[in-house]
Amino acid sequence: MSQGSQDNPSLGNLQSVGPNNQSPMTMQTNLPETSQQNQLQNAHTTPHKQNQQLSSTPDFLTKTRLQELVREVDPTEQLDEEVEEMLLQLADDFVETTVNAACLLAKHRHANTVEVKDVQLHLERNWNMWIPGFGTDEVRPYKRATVTEAHKQRLALIRKSIKKY
Repeated sequence: MSQGSQDNPSLGNLQSVGPNNQSPMTMQTNLPETSQQNQLQNAHTTPHKQNQQLSSTPDFLTKTRLQELVREVDPTEQLDEEVEEMLLQLADDFVETTVNAACLLAKHRHANTVEVKDVQLHLERNWNMWIPGFGTDEVRPYKRATVTEAHKQRLALIRKSIKKY
């Protein structure tokens, strides 16, 4: 498999992942950059933007977006400030652990990019979640419900009562 494959969507570059290494949320994507572009980018960075990069609030879910989601579910519901903070922290932790696990899976594949299949495998195995639109070729086995002893006894009673008549 080629690393720059266009048919496999790539989510980012994997530099180094592990407990003592850089967090996967702070990893940079591998985009070709010249030194002039880098200097221009640093020159145009404002102090406000630097403060945003240092803040611990997630960019993918903001308080306003969370409030919009709550209004979609129930227009009359209003979340407490502590609940909002807890939900934002929970979402941030979920994304961070998912990205970290996906990076570890990519590292296990000896790849330097995180692909959708890495995230998909982690979500399927650990959270029983499937990413819509990214089906796998494998057929998922049907999970047959386990028959409890109480159910077997009920069935035996039913069969016994049917035989009497």
